Amino acid sequence: MSDILRDIQKELPKVITSANFEGANIVLYTNDIDFFNDNKGKIKELVNKFKKRIELRIDPDLLKTQKETEEIIKKTAPEDAEVSNILFDPKRSIVVIETKKPGLIIGKLGSVLREIKSKSLWTPQVQRSPAIKSKITENIRTVLYQNNNIRKRFLNSVGKKIYKEWNPEKIEGWIRVTFLGGGRQVGRSCILLQTPQTKVLLDCGVDVAGRGKNKFPYLDVSEFKINELDAIIVSHAHLDHSGLIPYLFKMGYTGPVYMTPPTRDISALLALDFIGVAYKQASAPLFSSIDVKEMVKHTICLNYNEVTDIAPDMRITFYNSGHALGSSMIHINIGNGAHNLLYTGDMKYSRTKLLDRAISNFPRLETMIIESTYGSRNDVLPRRKESEEELIQLIKETIAKKGKVLIPELGLGRAQETMLILEEAMKEKRLPKVPIYIDGMIWDINGIHTAYPDFLNSFVKEEIFKENNPFVSEIFQRVGSPLERKEVLEGGPCIVLATSGMLVGGASVEYFRHFASNKNNTICFVCYQGVGSLGRQVQEGVKDVHMNIEGKEEIIHVNMLVFTITGLTAHAGRNELLEFANKSQPRPNRIIINHGEQSKCLDLASSIYKLHHLETNVPRNLETIRLR
Repeated sequence: MSDILRDIQKELPKVITSANFEGANIVLYTNDIDFFNDNKGKIKELVNKFKKRIELRIDPDLLKTQKETEEIIKKTAPEDAEVSNILFDPKRSIVVIETKKPGLIIGKLGSVLREIKSKSLWTPQVQRSPAIKSKITENIRTVLYQNNNIRKRFLNSVGKKIYKEWNPEKIEGWIRVTFLGGGRQVGRSCILLQTPQTKVLLDCGVDVAGRGKNKFPYLDVSEFKINELDAIIVSHAHLDHSGLIPYLFKMGYTGPVYMTPPTRDISALLALDFIGVAYKQASAPLFSSIDVKEMVKHTICLNYNEVTDIAPDMRITFYNSGHALGSSMIHINIGNGAHNLLYTGDMKYSRTKLLDRAISNFPRLETMIIESTYGSRNDVLPRRKESEEELIQLIKETIAKKGKVLIPELGLGRAQETMLILEEAMKEKRLPKVPIYIDGMIWDINGIHTAYPDFLNSFVKEEIFKENNPFVSEIFQRVGSPLERKEVLEGGPCIVLATSGMLVGGASVEYFRHFASNKNNTICFVCYQGVGSLGRQVQEGVKDVHMNIEGKEEIIHVNMLVFTITGLTAHAGRNELLEFANKSQPRPNRIIINHGEQSKCLDLASSIYKLHHLETNVPRNLETIRLR
């Protein structure tokens, strides 16, 4: 059995003082400044030979002081780059430069970064400052660079586990998946992927509309032992996919969580809000902010198309899923190519105002696990432009009656899409000028969108780069306090975008409570309403709904207009799902359908089988499928 660190160091001159893992990446430290500044292509040769990401850094003892380095950065960086913060990670010889214009800090062909590196000996990394101040992003970045010796030890321990069985030869064995949640239902997505060597969890969410134990995945089964879990991979930040991960840390998990950078920031924000909602409903939260912080400390973030090993026999790549900021389809190469699995998470196979459509070309593919939220033959969505016009017309009619429009939103993705639709319509004078109020977490999540524009479609990214940011348009007014909310409730005609999207906790519940009795008001649902949620009851026409207000039950009479526009969903409709199954390259041998109500899962599975003669499976929760 080989030792990869020893094998790499054998290829180098005797100038390497130490070698460490940072997850699957390998970091070499040198005390030779000349070799650090110019290794004459030696590191590149090693990358090509070992097919691993290898980085060279200076030994921490040789670093310039933090004060000296700040001066070097200020003198070297162009003034109009607008450097907003400088964070140091001395144990790893890294300096993080936060700036509004990363391109100017990088310089032509990396010239500015090279100058900072050669003068200070720190390895510079550049991060974009949010155009909207985001407290959660600031706090997360601080957490990642505080107590950085702990972070360094954690990343090294992950690498040791990945490479403990390192062997360039092919690894083979059985592969199976067990559905702990999300089987024939929407909510509490959680899949256990196992090989003889490795156990990985794909998502671990909560069913926000569920009751009792039905809110959570089946984690009390014999197959699941938290101390045997090697990794968690998160497709995106929505609570039904990420909401229970802090709880796993509370229960003793200490391993890595893989996700994209925006998913890390937003899942932390939603987890903290989940705690707040529990307190407002007079119930004990499942976990604390300490557990959320532990989750953040244990994240390993990947960008789209970035390949990394996560275990001796598993390698993953994230691809854009088109569903929400940072949402990913997870491609898993198992056993050095013995089997290739795609888990789509939630996906959208058409371009929206916010995001590009999901990717459908992959290196290799034997099995696909695909969602089916809108998978039935009745879920053929109208053209998106028609749905946008339908929303605008509905708002115009309500405003003409001097009424108010409430749009309950998912803070991530759905709300930003609606904001772009409304901003364009108001700019083109297709909507009357009335206040558009933004309440709940939407504003904070807007800030995170502006920190990661590379994950958005080209048009929105360009608008943010040009400082013509649609999320800070003067037409939007943030509601940030109970007093401001009271003014909205008592004021005139307006549009309110508020979380949560299913009327399960959050600001939207408060607005619904006050708007519901007035026949001139409208509630417009633009996202999926979970079975058992207050939103689903209202959507289905229940006129007297029971609400839990600060631990007390109230009955609210619904007299307002109730409207649903399915064509604006961030999920793929039936035709998109069928097209994705048809166009995915290479064609999988088997498609497993999950994340849909039972009838929708079965309908989609039947259609795919008839059209493409592919094996299809529709597992129930607790069912195990052997892939190989």
